[in-house]
Amino acid sequence: MQNRIWNVGLIILAITFAGLLSAFAITILHTRELAEQLEHKNGPAASIDQMRVALISQELDNPFWRSVETGARTAATEYGMELTYMGPLRINPSEQSRLLEKAIAQGFDALLVQGLNDPVYARLIGRASASGIPVITIDADEPGSKRLAYVGTDNWQAGEAMGQLVTRMAGQQGRIGVLLGSEATNMKLRLAGFRSVVNKTPGLSIADVRISNISRLQATEQTTDMLNKHPKLLAVVGFSALDGVGIAEAVAKEQASDQPRVFAFDDLANTRQAIRECRITAALVQQPARMGQKAIELLHDYMQNGEVAAAIHFTKTNVLDELGACR
Repeated sequence: MQNRIWNVGLIILAITFAGLLSAFAITILHTRELAEQLEHKNGPAASIDQMRVALISQELDNPFWRSVETGARTAATEYGMELTYMGPLRINPSEQSRLLEKAIAQGFDALLVQGLNDPVYARLIGRASASGIPVITIDADEPGSKRLAYVGTDNWQAGEAMGQLVTRMAGQQGRIGVLLGSEATNMKLRLAGFRSVVNKTPGLSIADVRISNISRLQATEQTTDMLNKHPKLLAVVGFSALDGVGIAEAVAKEQASDQPRVFAFDDLANTRQAIRECRITAALVQQPARMGQKAIELLHDYMQNGEVAAAIHFTKTNVLDELGACR
């Protein structure tokens, strides 16, 4: 009798266990089906949802970098990434390095930065890469570093294009003043490309090169001083976004009838207005929003495939002028 009760108990226990096991198997299958449906619905981007990306700008509220942010944020939203934008209040390479070091410590999944052509900065990029954090440089590259890719203007070619623009619209005989926004690599490359055209044009020479620190006020001050020291310049060229309007303000104060032509970079609202009013002859325009967008696209490709198609991705430039109406 006792054995029969024991056997019945074992049978009941076995049936209960089998029922629990079946329920567990059904739950697993249902969960797998839901996961497959979600993967099919969301596509490849689902694998990088909530990826945290830091964009470290050269200067926090600079219009150029705000455009880079806009492009990057639009693409980040499309791919389900979280973008954090940061930068120094004023141009400060040391602060850019500090922000990069901080972003690495905070464990961002990817970094978008401006290159500084600085060994210390390159080592920070190497540290990020060694930690599994891909880094893409924007606007200015960091050659020789472990960055994943560069996205931005071909700055040497942009300087060359500016030289050709000046010779075509201002002439091939005279001295030229030049303003650089900073001593960053991209500015030096633009100047080198510009010099290549000037040096091949026997009647042209560069009278002076100044730094505006990407400040409209300093661009005006530097141009005023330049014009006092080098009267009768053929043209004054600005290679950063705020230079053109600052140069135009200084030139407008000159009483001479043969005022120099003004050439600008990028298409801020004030620059466009000055071109319409013939206070600026022309501007060479970059595509900062496209830079930010492309950088995020490359990150998406990298997270999907483990590589990017190429390490260098140049964005286009175009000329903004009044179709010769100011000549």
